[in-house]
Amino acid sequence: MPVRLGALLLLLSPGIPPASAASASYELDPVHTRVLFAVEHAGFSSALGTVSGSSGQLRFDPDDWSTARLEVSVPLQRLDLGDEKWNQAVRAGNLLDTEQFPTATFVSTRIEPIDPQRASVYGTLTLHGISKEVKLDVTLNALKRHPLPPFRRTAGFSATATLSRADFGIDAWKSVIGDRVELRLEVEATRTRKGGADEAMDNNDDDSEPTPTTKPSTEPTTP
Repeated sequence: MPVRLGALLLLLSPGIPPASAASASYELDPVHTRVLFAVEHAGFSSALGTVSGSSGQLRFDPDDWSTARLEVSVPLQRLDLGDEKWNQAVRAGNLLDTEQFPTATFVSTRIEPIDPQRASVYGTLTLHGISKEVKLDVTLNALKRHPLPPFRRTAGFSATATLSRADFGIDAWKSVIGDRVELRLEVEATRTRKGGADEAMDNNDDDSEPTPTTKPSTEPTTP
């Protein structure tokens, strides 16, 4: 039963054009990035779980999704189905085998923009030691200065995907665990500040926090 990624836009790879001048660098926020998954449980219900703590880098220009690049790592040992015994069973060697394959990675290869808020993002998902192409249906929720400290410009995305666990060599318990795995990703990425263009974009951001004003003087002004 697979699960992973990280969500969700693209990384440098052969054949992808260089990043546009307007693109900026972002780092995934592990606290506010989560992979949710659903897989059939013996025909009775869909087991629901999450994986938190994903990390990665994103290069993104909202005006030109085709130049975006993403690289994500998902820590499968943080998988949570709401029950520790169940977690251990899924992490065991006959399923995810997280001792040998502790992480899943996703590296974007191409993006097909749909409209200013949506795109199909294709990339290589490596899970359980096997690499396959996966398509993410991605929606840009917001790109603005975060309202809480440290007030950094933040990009928020939602994405969905479907994959076959057997495609990644995870085929045990076929009578109990469904093959189809539905993924949903909620991702927040914070713009990095390394000087140069990215820092200038932060400083000139239209959504920047207002600069604190100096307390007015209590002294009367001279006519």
